[in-house]
Amino acid sequence: MAQALAQIKPAQVAASGSVSARPRAVSLNRRQKAAIIVRILLSEGTPLPLGSLPDGMQADLAQQMGDMRLVDRATLEQVVSEFLDELGQVGLTFPGGLAGAINLMEGHISDATATHLRRMMRMRGDSDPWDRISVASAEALLPLVTCESAEVAAVLLSKLPPSTAAGLLSQLPGDHARRIAHSMSRTRDIAPATVRRIGIALLTQLDSTPPRAFDTGPAERVGAILNVATEGMRADMLDGLLEADAAFAAEVRRSIFTFAHIPLRVEARDVPRILRVVDQPTLVVALAAASADPARSATAEFLLANLSQRMAQSLRDEIADRGNVKAAEGEAAMAAVVTAIRALEAAGELVLAPSETET
Repeated sequence: MAQALAQIKPAQVAASGSVSARPRAVSLNRRQKAAIIVRILLSEGTPLPLGSLPDGMQADLAQQMGDMRLVDRATLEQVVSEFLDELGQVGLTFPGGLAGAINLMEGHISDATATHLRRMMRMRGDSDPWDRISVASAEALLPLVTCESAEVAAVLLSKLPPSTAAGLLSQLPGDHARRIAHSMSRTRDIAPATVRRIGIALLTQLDSTPPRAFDTGPAERVGAILNVATEGMRADMLDGLLEADAAFAAEVRRSIFTFAHIPLRVEARDVPRILRVVDQPTLVVALAAASADPARSATAEFLLANLSQRMAQSLRDEIADRGNVKAAEGEAAMAAVVTAIRALEAAGELVLAPSETET
């Protein structure tokens, strides 16, 4: 922005060497000066977030730009010079508005205070609840889409980014998703005030959700523990959970990912990336232990088959030299491979296929 304005150069020295006579700049008010600056920046193709201004201010700016005609060079240079001087004096900016302040201080103030401030913000007539709803996580929005009527869910999805809306629809049963999509046809003439009231009601539900101490659910936490447990312990725990709570045991089983699951859920193209993050001695122990176990030998062959021939042969030679592996040592090495895969998944560097119980 400053570069675009800096291109408006002051009057040049005349060819004779004397300074050319400059007309006197016209005195303008701040609204007129603002219109000039906006006009210059728009003509240069500079993106301006004018939509973030209050509606009244946007209307005043448009009205002022509509009233103005020609501006002489001297006045233009003076307005630009004043603006650049003011811009150069800025040492710190604030987010503007309570919503921006809360977002800036997120994690530094208590959840109770943040919730109280958001409730205050909802009571203000100039706040837009959809600003916060549109950036909420899909996990937080899914219960709203699931529990609300198809008409309300249609309004909600219409106000979300298309990628977020598509992700939410994909998690719903087909008939429910189709009802919501059809309900969008009835939102054509809905009043802005109605949409705002719906947004306030949905935002109230979002803010009423109590803060959680854990980022993942109980089944995922138990599954993460059993992922690195020994085979015997895992089987014993699952049998006990099945007797105590069959539904919870099924959720835990879906969240479990073990060494034996690798051929079923890992893409062949991801194997070299996975094995690069596992240190060589650990990898050799894991493959040696798996090769000697009928239940896991298929995983060892899957990993070796998706490496270059030279690397695979080198590992086979090391496995042969390693010989027998103690059970505990083999379990720990295979768990390290599983942990590496989970870390890559969490970092977004690979995607695991759904388990058979999830499909």
